[in-house]
Amino acid sequence: MHPPPTPQVRTRMCAAHDHARAALGLRLGPAPDSTEAWGWNGRTLGRPVDTPTGPGWLRLAAAPSGHTDHVFWSGNHDADAVLPVGTPRPARRANLDWHDHTWSYRAELFDHTTDPPISPTATLTDTPTLPPRWWAELRATLTAISAVPTSRHTTDQHYLDWSVPTFLDPDMDTTTTSWTTAHGDLHWANLCAPRLQILDWEGFGRAPAGYDAVMLHTHSLLAPDLAEHVHAELAATLDTPTGRFAELAVIAELLHNAADGNTTIPTRPLRRRAAHLLDRAKDD
Repeated sequence: MHPPPTPQVRTRMCAAHDHARAALGLRLGPAPDSTEAWGWNGRTLGRPVDTPTGPGWLRLAAAPSGHTDHVFWSGNHDADAVLPVGTPRPARRANLDWHDHTWSYRAELFDHTTDPPISPTATLTDTPTLPPRWWAELRATLTAISAVPTSRHTTDQHYLDWSVPTFLDPDMDTTTTSWTTAHGDLHWANLCAPRLQILDWEGFGRAPAGYDAVMLHTHSLLAPDLAEHVHAELAATLDTPTGRFAELAVIAELLHNAADGNTTIPTRPLRRRAAHLLDRAKDD
């Protein structure tokens, strides 16, 4: 979770959240002051709500008017249309769109899961206790997601052709022939336990095969025991040439984010991991 960058952003987003609740006939849930979930740079705000049919979660997204990013703006909506029944995620019940002269808003009402996120932040510095069945369900879910047909893209070849040479290796072949569908932002703040639930599908789309597995592994690098455990659980994906390429693609993306001031992972462990993978790639 990211705090809002300024008091003005907080005031504007909270007022928009109030507007959405009133329009949808909702009330704030219990302990609202302790359960605000902010996205990067104050772009999203989620809060628990009471609905006529039980607890819910109201997520608000904002973008400058006329500048909504299709991938991130419609990801939850598009995922609803194609994900297999039974995919472990809170159901999306309703949405509300509106705009003023400056901002566009999208409010989305979800079921409120009773299983909390594993972490309030994307990265972890210790190892959570997760049962074998949790990992088994995660592997099965990632396999099912990978086969979902979609025209959406989490990332694309054009971005890889720029980011990998810019941040890792200017001589590396970035041609990607193995594309599958990914959640797109699989880190510890988007995973719930003890019952697996996967939150925030806004980045859902096509990506290099193994993208989700390596995203989770990369967000575990600050806890070496955890990174080793994630690697063991997802080795069938990570220990392949396509998995290693996906990991380099994710590291390049995160280094790009770091250059823009948007990452929770220091660049040193990212570069150390990339050096290991680039050396290993010579043997593939």
